[in-house]
Amino acid sequence: MESIIISNIKDPEKLEKLYRENRKSFETEFDKVYPEIQNSEAAKFWKSRLDFDRAPVKIKTIFDADFYFMVVICLIAGILIKIPEIFGFDAMRFNFYERETALIIFLGLSVFALVQNNSLNTKKAYFTLLFFLVSAIYINLLPVSGNSSSVKLVYIHMPVLLWCVYGLVFIGFDTTSLTKRVEYIKYNGDLAIMSGLIVIAGGALMAISVTLFQAIGISIGKFYSTYILQIGFVSTPLVATFILKNYSSLSNKIAPVIANLFSPLVMITLIIYLIAMAVKGKDPYNDRDFLLIFNILLIGVMALIIFSVSETSLIRRQRFNELILLILSAVTLVVNLVALSAIFYRLSEYGFTPNRVAILGSNIAIFVNLILITIDLYKINFRKSEIELVELTISKYLPVYLTWILFVVFILPFIFGLK
Repeated sequence: MESIIISNIKDPEKLEKLYRENRKSFETEFDKVYPEIQNSEAAKFWKSRLDFDRAPVKIKTIFDADFYFMVVICLIAGILIKIPEIFGFDAMRFNFYERETALIIFLGLSVFALVQNNSLNTKKAYFTLLFFLVSAIYINLLPVSGNSSSVKLVYIHMPVLLWCVYGLVFIGFDTTSLTKRVEYIKYNGDLAIMSGLIVIAGGALMAISVTLFQAIGISIGKFYSTYILQIGFVSTPLVATFILKNYSSLSNKIAPVIANLFSPLVMITLIIYLIAMAVKGKDPYNDRDFLLIFNILLIGVMALIIFSVSETSLIRRQRFNELILLILSAVTLVVNLVALSAIFYRLSEYGFTPNRVAILGSNIAIFVNLILITIDLYKINFRKSEIELVELTISKYLPVYLTWILFVVFILPFIFGLK
């Protein structure tokens, strides 16, 4: 019922029908989703209506079973990331952090989600744990990367693959629900914001602590860098997830502001950047490092567009934001075209390499997705379609990214002989 309430928040007749069919269930599910839709005038009306004759809701204490379970997972993740120090081997020599960090983080998140979904003892849980086990064996059987581009690509793409598997756990393995895919996308935007806030707060605490102890002649900088930073790094996503689950109203107030603020700023910056690039005569055709930066820029802007769409859909219609997203998508298409032309040029001049194949496939996948998003945004701005149209397009396209990532991780290295 949660997804039905969200999708029909602008349909008073549908909501009234749901309410009359099962009032108790409607009240329970509405309370769960209210933090996500609280900026809607209709949601405020229903909140006032439902709260009128019932007692105030008790504030949830942070120290519940979820909290202690989260602490246990963080401690286990901290121990796993400190394995090189525990067993006394050189982590850099064996590429330990490149191989294991993503496995540790997403395994912790997946176990936490499995427990939240009450599916710890099901086949879904066993499949999840088996996939992480197979991934760990696979990536650790690969040779230490050295100068192997294909192995380095596995290190880069494996976290994205694990992110997809975690997404499967997050949505309860309901692969047919596009709404749940949208919820996962939104969650990742909120997670990035909350994790950033935790990192900023942790950095401030570290600076204050080191300064205070230095004032009395005690140096704790090495202790912090050796233990607190690494353990904090692998624990931050889980702590952020716990906060989002129990205090979702925090992110729901911040995320839309971030999305609405950064979209126009990034659009202006991107346009100025393209003009400056043309004036300076800088091109990605003959500059490999510049092409790499260009592609990182493309991926970052694409992520911002997806995040902004998911946040815009939660609040009442905002024509200005929808227009900004259309312009930003169109400009990003130009960036994508430049990147694609540069990649094809380098392929014709220098031949195929693992890096060029991986970048080419990623750019083509993003390019097609951007075209679909831009078309939808055009319909929204000029043909009165709803922003949810873009969400559905993004959700339907996610398997394309997953297919390409599986190819890069498990097939591409062996095509090039692990070189």
